[in-house]
Order: sequence, then C-alpha cells, then structure tokens
Amino acid sequence: MKLDGKKALITGGNSGIGLATAQIFIQEGAQVAITGRDQATLDEALTLLGPNAHGYRTDVTDPTARKQFFEQLAQDFGKLDIVFANAGISGKTPTGEADEALFENIIHINLTGAFFTANSAAPLLNDGGTIIFNASVHNYLGQPGMAAYAASKGGLRAMARSIAADLAPRGIRVNVVSPGATKTPIWGREARAKISAEEKGQHAEFVSSLIPLERWGEATEIAKAVLFLASDDSSYVNSIELLVDGGFTGSPMGSPRMRD
Repeated sequence: MKLDGKKALITGGNSGIGLATAQIFIQEGAQVAITGRDQATLDEALTLLGPNAHGYRTDVTDPTARKQFFEQLAQDFGKLDIVFANAGISGKTPTGEADEALFENIIHINLTGAFFTANSAAPLLNDGGTIIFNASVHNYLGQPGMAAYAASKGGLRAMARSIAADLAPRGIRVNVVSPGATKTPIWGREARAKISAEEKGQHAEFVSSLIPLERWGEATEIAKAVLFLASDDSSYVNSIELLVDGGFTGSPMGSPRMRD
C-alpha cells in the first residue's frame, strides 16, 4: 500500500474531493483526520470512512478554533506525514457589482485559510512529508464574475512556491493539484441551486462540450492525483501544479465545441 502507516490531514474532508481523497488514502493504509464545519456531513463521512478516520468539526480560518484544533490533533495523531489543504468556497464577484464582504470571505477561506493550515501543520509534519493545495483551472480561465475565486486559486499556486522553498531544508515537498470541472456537491449549491434540473443538465452538457475528453471529472480522479503527490511515487516532484482537467486548459481547441 502506498501510504501504509502514514498520517494525513484533509481539510474539508467531509464531502466532494476531500472525502474521495480520504477514502483513497485509507484504502492505501493511512490514518486520516478530516475537518468540516457541518456536523451532519462530518458524521456521514466518518460512517463511510470507518475506524481509520477521525473527524473534527472546526473552522480553520478562525485563529482560536484553528489553534485548539491543532492542539487536539497533536494529542490524537502526534505527527503528520501529509496535509491536503482542500477546504474552500466559490462565489460570484462580477466587477462593478461585487459584494465586498463576499470577495473578502472567498480570499479569506481559500487563500488565507490554506496558508495558516500549512503554517499550523508545519511543526507537526515529519521531515520528508508533503503538503498539497487544492487550486483550480480558474487560475487560467478568465471567466467573468469569478475574480475573487480566480485570485484565491492563483494565489495558492504562487504561495505554494514560497512554502516549498521554506520547507525544502526539511525535505517537505509542496505541490498543487488544479481540478477542472468535477462532479461534486458544490455544483448543486450556491447560484446553481436556483435553476431547474433541466437547466443544470444543459449546463453540464455545455461544459462537457468544452473539454477535449468530453466529460466532467470524477472526484475519485482528482483524489488519485492527490494520492500521487502524497506518496513516494512523486518523491522527486516538488513545487509543481498538476492540472487534472481532461485537457480543458492545455488543448481547448480539441474540445467538441471547437472541433465542430
């Protein structure tokens, strides 16, 4: 098993990509700590994951809660080998109409929260460990209305380079995974929750037509990329961004819509 005996922290591990990653990590022999802000989904995740998962209801963006959480984690786990800073939110911030509080909250959760997760975890990480940040293809797309989200995810990529330099003397590798369109619960929430099932289906088909592989990604496919970055399979991979998007950013002219 690729993670036999390893201990991992996954923020936002109670749903979507975080949950899929926790499942794969456990299958590969790891003990996993997951965080979430919703107790109900956290409980559901723990039932699914089994005895090698530990759940913590906390908000890693809150300094007091974060301090208490990492103190408890140190008692429960001792040391860590892997940190997957996955927690994040989306939201529309169109220029000229954006709500300042929403903009700042997206940056605070996606970027500031991710940094201080790594900052707090660093003393617990074993030398030779690994940190993975969850970014997004929105780093590249220039999609209208997504300024705050794109800035937060682009910021993660830039930030990871500096953190990799900080932690290199300890042999800790720091990398970024950037998913494209992925089937996760977030697509049923927020603004899309206000449209009909038919409209959601049309939207899904439209997005698929922009992807060379002609489909959305599965959360497990992103999780397998995270597993690669977390395991010794990537022992000489450091400070990179791994795009997992079906060719969306690399070969957009190969999509069905562009071929047609």
